[in-house]
Parts: sequence; C-alpha cells; structure tokens
Amino acid sequence: MELRQLRQFVAVAEAGSFSLAAERLCMAQPPLSVAIRKLEDEMGISLFERTGRGVRLTPEGETALAGANRCLKEASDLTNMAQSAQHDASGLLNIACIGSAVYGLLPKILKVFASRYPGIKFTLREYTNHETLIAVENGSIDLGFVRVPIARPVNVEFQQVEQDRFCAALPNDHPLCQQTTLSLQDLADETFIGYVPSRAGGLQGALMLTLLQAGISARITQEAVQVQTAIGLVEGGLGVALVPSVHAATASPRVTFRPIRDLPPEPVIGIALAYAPATESASTRRFRAVVQELYPVEPLQMASIRPKIRHGPVQRIIRP
Repeated sequence: MELRQLRQFVAVAEAGSFSLAAERLCMAQPPLSVAIRKLEDEMGISLFERTGRGVRLTPEGETALAGANRCLKEASDLTNMAQSAQHDASGLLNIACIGSAVYGLLPKILKVFASRYPGIKFTLREYTNHETLIAVENGSIDLGFVRVPIARPVNVEFQQVEQDRFCAALPNDHPLCQQTTLSLQDLADETFIGYVPSRAGGLQGALMLTLLQAGISARITQEAVQVQTAIGLVEGGLGVALVPSVHAATASPRVTFRPIRDLPPEPVIGIALAYAPATESASTRRFRAVVQELYPVEPLQMASIRPKIRHGPVQRIIRP
C-alpha cells in the first residue's frame, strides 16, 4: 500500500465519482479505476458501491477513509517536520575551545554559523585538551576545539580544522633575529619556554618529540598552558619558544618569529574539532559542516605523543 493509492482513494470518496476524481488528480479514469481495484484486492474489502450516478462508500470504506486521512496527515506532518528541521533549525550547542581558537578561527566560524542557523544558540567554554576530551566523551559538551596531535578516546572522533608547523619565537633583541631562517640546532643552547604536560597530548608532546628528534636536550624553565602566554614570556626575555606559525601574524610586535628550515616531517600540529559520532545531534552535524566548508583540511592521523625530556627547575604559568 502506497501513499499515492491512499490519495486516489480519498479523492474518489470526496468526489463520489471516478471521472471527477480523475480530473482533480490530473489523470485518466481507467488507470484510476484499476488503482482502486488493486487497493481493494490488497485490503480484501470493497471500498465503494457502484451506482448509476457514481459511487458511494461501503461501511468498510468509511472506516478505511478515516484511516487513510490519518495516514496522509501524519505523512504531511512528517514532511513538514523534516523541512522545518532543515530550514528552521533550533537547539543549543555546548562548545569547548582552547584559547588559541578563541582569538583566531572561532569568531569566523561562529559568525557564519549564527547567520545561517539563527535558531541554534550556543555556549562557549574555555577548556584544556584533556578537559575537552572528557567532556565530549561523557556528553557534557557537544564538541570542542583541541590542539593536535592528541590521544583519541574510543568514543571520540576528530575533524581537522587547521594544520600548522612550529616556528621560533624570539625576543626582538636576541642575536638569532639577525637570521631569516633558523635550524633547530641554532636553538640547542637556548633556554626554552615549554607547555604544561597534558594526558591528552597536544603542544607539549609535539614540542618534546620535535626536540628529541633533533637530538636537543632542552633547558625548559617555564611552562604555559596557552600559546599566548608562552609568547608573553618570550617578550619578557625569559626564553625562546616553539609556537604554531599562525600566531606570528597576530602576536606582539616585540617578539620576532622565524621559520625553522629543518623541522622533522612529524609531528604536524594544528587544531581539530572533537565530537562523539554516536550521540551527535543535527545541530552538531550542521556546525561541523560549516567548519568543513570554511576550513576544508584533509584529516590527519591522531596519535598520543609523550616522549620524555630533561627539565630544569620549572615554573608553570597557568594564566597570562
């Protein structure tokens, strides 16, 4: 039984005539008569009594008409609901982000998303990588921007948003500022500003692996949670830092940034969007589609990077 058959049945019942119903349905009468006979055979009842002036419903047909109208209404409601979900989306998105995303790509994404889906509201929370992964996995947030490379929990997937490489951040009066590019060995004897270790990986793990692959046993005397904090410590003359190169365009003019010509091929750093496929909502999928449209980056392999390196006495800077 198809909705088309039910519409034809209702049309004949309302018109009281096969010929009038055929006109309303913009079809020939013989195919309509055949369709109704097939419906009667399928249901095992007679829907109409044929009279000299047309047709009238049998008692069984009257009962069937009420059911057919209900089915057609429910089908129409379903269509309207689906279209409403597409064009008039509503709901609430809970989004977590690292500090770097707040100052860079997130405002652009939110501006486009809000204009396209004004009915979807969102909340923003600044979390660390580890906090974000826990919150995505337990469902307390819908998705979160995290630094990669990173360890992937079983129930969390990643959508790559931004790929980047390390560059060197130096105080403006540092002798290495005279060079246009640097090698990692140029930095071997420097005091480094690192990042607070995270069980989820991120910049600290990537930094450690980069230095180890270069054979550098770095002296790390300061650690920061956010890249902006690390750059601020460089500005204060407390050391040099390896930072994502995207920060060179917006950071302090009192800090000099230099590309590194001999970076190992791995790790590639960047930002990804963490989400839980098993529980994501339509609003989450819409948000990820906007991100993919604005930042069409090929996905990377996500891995945990936790090598060990020698530390000197460390002072951790949690906030700028």
